[in-house]
Amino acid sequence: MLTITHTQGRARRGEFVTPHGTVQTPAFMNVATAGAIRGAVSAYDLKDLKCQVQLCNTYHLHVRPGDDLIREYGGLHAFTGWDGPILTDSGGFQVFSLASLRKIKEEGVHFSSHVDGRKIFMGPEESMRIQSNLGSTIAMAFDECVENPAAYDYAAASCRRTVRWLKRCQAEMQRLNHLPDTLNKKQMLFGINQGCTFDDLRAQHMQEIAELNLDGYAIGGLAVGEPAEDMYRIIDTVTPFMPKDKPRYLMGVGTPVNILEAVRRGVDLFDCVMPSRNGRHAHVFTWEGIRNLNNEKYKLDHKPIDEECDCPACRRHSRAYIRHLFKCGEMLAMRLCVMHNLYFYNTLLEKIRFAIENAQFDELYVKFAPVLDKRI
Repeated sequence: MLTITHTQGRARRGEFVTPHGTVQTPAFMNVATAGAIRGAVSAYDLKDLKCQVQLCNTYHLHVRPGDDLIREYGGLHAFTGWDGPILTDSGGFQVFSLASLRKIKEEGVHFSSHVDGRKIFMGPEESMRIQSNLGSTIAMAFDECVENPAAYDYAAASCRRTVRWLKRCQAEMQRLNHLPDTLNKKQMLFGINQGCTFDDLRAQHMQEIAELNLDGYAIGGLAVGEPAEDMYRIIDTVTPFMPKDKPRYLMGVGTPVNILEAVRRGVDLFDCVMPSRNGRHAHVFTWEGIRNLNNEKYKLDHKPIDEECDCPACRRHSRAYIRHLFKCGEMLAMRLCVMHNLYFYNTLLEKIRFAIENAQFDELYVKFAPVLDKRI
C-alpha cells in the first residue's frame, strides 16, 4: 500500500507499507544481485548506508546456490541477514540477455545456464515459484525484455505475450500465497510495462496491466542504451496511465540526474548497479560531480572523497589513502568507494524526499541537475 503524503508538480513523496517494513519514497533500492552488494559490502553494512530495500536476482540465485537451498535456510532474509524489504527481479532481463543460449515459446523460455551450460526452463509459474522459495517481499512478474531498437510488430506481439504471462504470474502467486508452507504468504507482485520506445505500445500496455490491480508497477526495457531524451519521453507517456495509489518503479535507472528527472515525472522507486560498479573502479559520486580517484592529482590529497559527506569512508579516510589502495590492488579500496556511492545515492533520495515535503524540489533540481553527472 502506498500513501502519498506530499506532491510538488508531478513529484511524489510517500510511504510504501510492505510485510517487511515501510519504505519512504522516492527510494533507491540497493542491488545485491547474488545476495550481497558487489565490493565486499554485506547486508549488515546497509543499515549504516541509509539503505531501505535490498534487490536480489531470481535467475542468479536459482543458478547458484539454488532457490531450494535458500528456502531450506528460511529465505533470503535469513540467508543474507537483511531484515528489511527485499525485491527480487524475475530473472527476465538476465534470461533474455542470453540471446545465443535461449529459445522463447509461449509457455516460457528454454535456455542454458551461463555458469555450467545446463538446460533450464523458466516461465511465469517457474519464476513465481523460485521467488516464493526466496521469500522476498516483492516479486517481479516474468516478462519479455525486447532489445532496443526492435521492429514495431515484434514489440507489439511481445507486449501481448507479457500481458498473458503477467496474468499467469498473478494466478500462480495467489496459489502459492495460500499454501500452508509458503515462506511469505504476503508476497507482493509488481507488473512490468514494456513496449520499447513506441509511445502507443507503452500507453496501451500500461492501461492493460493497470486493470489487474497489482501491488505496484514498473517501467522496464529502458536504460539499455537509448538516448536519455527517449527515456524521459517514455516516462512522460506511461505515468499518466499508472495507478496513483501504487508504487511506480523505473527499472535499472540510473545516474543521479536520471533519478532527479524521473522523480520530476512521478516515479517512486529506482535501482541501478552504477553506484557499486563505478565505485569498484574508483569512480565516486560527490555533490560537486564525479571523481576518478585513480587520477594523479589525488596522490597527496588529504581531503575525504566528498567534504560534504559523512559516510563511513569520508569520516575516516583521505582521497590519497583510497587512491593508494587502488594502486596496490587492495579490496578495501573497492569496499570504501562502494559504501560511499551507496550512501551518496541514499542521501540524494533523502534530500529529494525532504525537498518535496517542503515544496523545495524545484530548487533542488535547479541546483544539482547541472552538477551531479559532471566529471571533475
